[in-house]
Amino acid sequence: MALTAEEVIRLNKEYTLFEWNMQGGYTPMPIDHAKGVYFWTTDGKRYIDFNSQLMSVNIGHGDERVIRAIQEQAAKLTYANPYAATEVRGRLGQMLAEITPGNLKKSFFTLGGSEANENAIKIARMVSGKHKILARYRSYHGGTYGSMTLTGDPRRWASEPGIPGVVRIPDPYYYRCRLNISEEEFMAECLNQTEDIIKFEGPHTIAAVLVETITGTNGIIIPTKAYYQGLRQLCDKYGIFLILDEVMCGFGRTGKWFACEHYDIAPDIMTMAKGLTSSYAPLGNCIVSEEIGAYFDDHVLWAGLTYGGHALSCAAAIACINVYKEDRLIERAAEMGKFLAEEEDKLKAKHPSVGDVRHIGLFSIFELVKNRETKEPMAPYNAKGDEMHVMNLIKKFFNDNGLFTFVRWNNFFVNPPLCITKEELCEGLEIVDRALDIADDFVVA
Repeated sequence: MALTAEEVIRLNKEYTLFEWNMQGGYTPMPIDHAKGVYFWTTDGKRYIDFNSQLMSVNIGHGDERVIRAIQEQAAKLTYANPYAATEVRGRLGQMLAEITPGNLKKSFFTLGGSEANENAIKIARMVSGKHKILARYRSYHGGTYGSMTLTGDPRRWASEPGIPGVVRIPDPYYYRCRLNISEEEFMAECLNQTEDIIKFEGPHTIAAVLVETITGTNGIIIPTKAYYQGLRQLCDKYGIFLILDEVMCGFGRTGKWFACEHYDIAPDIMTMAKGLTSSYAPLGNCIVSEEIGAYFDDHVLWAGLTYGGHALSCAAAIACINVYKEDRLIERAAEMGKFLAEEEDKLKAKHPSVGDVRHIGLFSIFELVKNRETKEPMAPYNAKGDEMHVMNLIKKFFNDNGLFTFVRWNNFFVNPPLCITKEELCEGLEIVDRALDIADDFVVA
């Protein structure tokens, strides 16, 4: 007999721990099944998934082609040790070398983005013989120890002191610029300050710059093309590897296979996960350039994972990549992203609580403020308790009206599966429109 929603919640709370939460006051949503852009709770309530769960179910829920591929692989071979060669591991590596930019070629498979970033910095340090890693404050690179240190947001505090050698560089977050300068001038100054930091730290000590190409949970921060071309040039000038974290923004989320394609640059190392399998199975990857890969022809790769190149996950990724191609989901994300941008800009014009709305493909965010002139956020950075009152009202409205998305501080996200239709987008945005009426009541002159 199936469990009730209350029984599912009780078992989960009594016997498991939930991330980033005090356990006592937390009530998880009991999710039962999903299809397309919708999922249903155990008690039968339907939600439109406006966040692709954790910005990861890019192809949508319940695609039979991926499910069938996992089933067929399970019947043939579920697991082989990571020293072994398997058909799915080899085929997936080849596919990724073909779709990634530049001369990225060799993949080191992990089980998620955190492990991919851990191994990216290990490889950068091994190959360069240098130690320091430059990263940003408004970043999230994962929950394991090293990737948590690379993360700049407050989630790292409880894990400090972390790994040594991590140095912060400026965030290209123009909306929060305090100076009366253009976006181009601001981005140039970010690069100037980054170069100063490189000089202060000593280029001979810096292995890599690691950044999310498009910042994810810390605000969908979208730099200019000039910024990224400048950052690539700085790395080349000082002999520093550029590592791009595309765990969240890769695989069509921005309307390109990978977000760095918008900027006509290629990294030396790229990390990925989430959309790689659309979360149908856990898989991450750290893919390196041909030159970095060649280093390990006569040097030991001091890295390894029991589940590296897991057969079921590789089969899921191959099927998922084929879905992107067959359904033209990358092109679809670009097309639907234009429609989404237009509709979100209309909502910004209508609602004074919207300080900024940022979008690229189907990757977007609303930043809510109490006053557009002062840009005072509706909830402060790292808000807690009563500081989240307004945003909690919005979150409750979303939940009551069957919309699921990610609400963080004074932001909420719109990151639906890439298969979403205009009608489905409008269904969700109509709920967003009504939720913003609540926020408007808290705007102050």
